[in-house]
Amino acid sequence: MKKAVAHLLPYIEAEKSVGSSSKGKIVMATVKGDVHDIGKNIVGVVLQCNNFEVVDLGVMVPFQTILKAANDEGADMIGLSGLITPSLDEMVTVAAEMQRAGMTMPLLIGGATTSRVHTALRIAPAYAGPVIHVLDASRAVGVAGTMVSDTLKDELVAATAHEYAEIRYKRANNGQSALVTLDAARANAFAPDFAAHPPVRPRFTGVQAIDDVTVEMLVPYIDWQPFFQAWELAGPYPAILTDPVVGESASGLFADAQKMLGQIIAEKWLRPRGVVAIWPARREGDDVVVYEGDNRAEELARFPFLRQQIAKREGRPNSCLADFVSPDADWLGGFAVTAGDGIEEQLAKFRAQHDDYQDILLKALADRLAEAFAEYLHERVRREIWGYETGPRQTNEELIREKYSGIRPAPGYPACPEHSLKSTLFELMAATDATGIALTESFAMLPTASVSGFYFAHPQSSYFGVARIGRDQLEDYAGRRGVSLEQAETWCRPNLD
Repeated sequence: MKKAVAHLLPYIEAEKSVGSSSKGKIVMATVKGDVHDIGKNIVGVVLQCNNFEVVDLGVMVPFQTILKAANDEGADMIGLSGLITPSLDEMVTVAAEMQRAGMTMPLLIGGATTSRVHTALRIAPAYAGPVIHVLDASRAVGVAGTMVSDTLKDELVAATAHEYAEIRYKRANNGQSALVTLDAARANAFAPDFAAHPPVRPRFTGVQAIDDVTVEMLVPYIDWQPFFQAWELAGPYPAILTDPVVGESASGLFADAQKMLGQIIAEKWLRPRGVVAIWPARREGDDVVVYEGDNRAEELARFPFLRQQIAKREGRPNSCLADFVSPDADWLGGFAVTAGDGIEEQLAKFRAQHDDYQDILLKALADRLAEAFAEYLHERVRREIWGYETGPRQTNEELIREKYSGIRPAPGYPACPEHSLKSTLFELMAATDATGIALTESFAMLPTASVSGFYFAHPQSSYFGVARIGRDQLEDYAGRRGVSLEQAETWCRPNLD
């Protein structure tokens, strides 16, 4: 459809000159610091195919550029997208700057980390104009169409404002789960049994580039369910392929993906690159300190982690990732992998052909391959590089269900929600030199088809969510990170009480 629209554009423009026009114009952007655009691009295609004029500013767009484009283009609305949690703060900044500039046009909010609640609590209060969270691409046309309707707009704006006010009222009056003090949370820390499960000495310590992996090796490790979710097709894989509602669409998409995977492998479109590290370590409070040598005399760096502070029922710990590392002799691993090296050359070809479908398909496949690389490398670390796992290899289904020992939490995810730890991790591994992955000012990884994180080997280590933290932990964290309270507040804002 998009290719057909591109072919017809000259004729559409000619018709406009004699009185025809688009439904409306929207300026869209992924906000500053964020490089993810699959969802934004899908929304843009859907809107264009429904006769909206879309001005796509791309990724990592500062608020000044967004506001200027909206004014210069005479836009009817602005659409913001973001995937990583720092994007939420940047969206608040855009809203506040729109208010300061006296703008009144609707502001549409979308992206994986966004939500109706966050929009109501943080973004809408910063802007007096209409602010609407758009759940997914399938709702975008309806919302955008209503925003340019003389008869429908006021009703939706009023209903949304009322709904957001209700959310703020309930949040203010109903309260949330109680928090305990940081001291109490630490007193209720998870206590692994290091006597029964002593740390396993790795077969290798140091930093090692991983340059012997091919796309073909990663295909068996792909988790396909998130691939379909990226296209807003709901259902478990492989049952989704025969689903009575979305099965036909899912099967066609899957066939196209398999065809492109064949091209990626045969023509070597993508070059997987990675780096892995294992350091001697020990726990100090809620920090994990890593060292140069086995004598643990020369400190390389420390990773301060956040601890759960929500009050737990008896027998449930307030966990922190540092709990999984022994205060005596232990080890900590790190990694960074990408499947995006080489992708820009292919994407440029698709863009030149106005082929948004192949463009988005390649990005979605590269994301899956990056996650598959992380899964493959974790298995290799467990069995060969660290060598603490033995026995039969797990099936891909078992890997997806995490039926193995140890975890690989990533900065920005629930157990380690603070993104800035990536900068320390990347510096220690010289990850940019080894993999080509760069970090933006908001710690997003570029290429976007990249994954990084830590390795914890203790068999009792598990994933959890830090959730809300108190002011006492924020102040403590700022001291442990060696930054100002204001900086720590910026980094930790999505988790602040």
